[in-house]
Amino acid sequence: MAPLRKPLQGLWNVVRFNWHFYAIAMVLAGCLAFAWLVAPPVARPYVIVALVCLMLPIVASLAASTYVYDYSNLYRLNWLPSAWPANSKILTVSAGFDEISSALLRKYSPLALLAVDFYDPARHTEVSIKRARRAYAPFPGTQQVDTRGALPAPDDSMDLVFAFLSAHEIRDAAERAAFFRELKRVTKPAGSIIVTEHLRDPANFLAYSVGFMHFHSRRAWHATCRDAGLQVQQEIKITPLVTAFILCKNGSAA
Repeated sequence: MAPLRKPLQGLWNVVRFNWHFYAIAMVLAGCLAFAWLVAPPVARPYVIVALVCLMLPIVASLAASTYVYDYSNLYRLNWLPSAWPANSKILTVSAGFDEISSALLRKYSPLALLAVDFYDPARHTEVSIKRARRAYAPFPGTQQVDTRGALPAPDDSMDLVFAFLSAHEIRDAAERAAFFRELKRVTKPAGSIIVTEHLRDPANFLAYSVGFMHFHSRRAWHATCRDAGLQVQQEIKITPLVTAFILCKNGSAA
């Protein structure tokens, strides 16, 4: 069976979806290199410091992305149970770029897999998501949803709900909690909701500098779960930079 991901696909995706940032950085680096050539010797150490301050966060973020998206266990899914109940039903939630539905389909061969996408170009204006959508076709049968509306699934119908690196795009805390209540509605009493996310924590700050502000803190995720009536049953550190929250309905077992 052919692998789902190509070598260094994660790094390549990061660069091509965000190429404008790297282009600007390269132009600035070129300007600093030229400044070093023409600057008097006494000023050259300051130019070097400026160049290091510019390039170090870029190199760190690319190295971190390569590790997380190409060399860690994130996409191998071996941190998940090796098997799921027969005839299980799975719901995947994405925000413009679905990297998990095919992997889950291959790992579990569920009775049914419903993929939903809450990306709204009017509200989610990041150019990187638009580029990702042009580069990759959606998972077959993906349904468009609104985080402020109902999901296209009956109550207590899903064994596993999986929000993979997507729920952080719901920036408003109240809206996020309401959406998680909807996830709870469609999950079976003994089912699980699995949320994988980068966190706004020291490790992600070291890796992504100010970019870590795009993520939510561990406290914020726990607040979302509490407000939605969900229980954090387990936390898994897939890598130092990515955490999986295993959620269940209050009073139920996963």
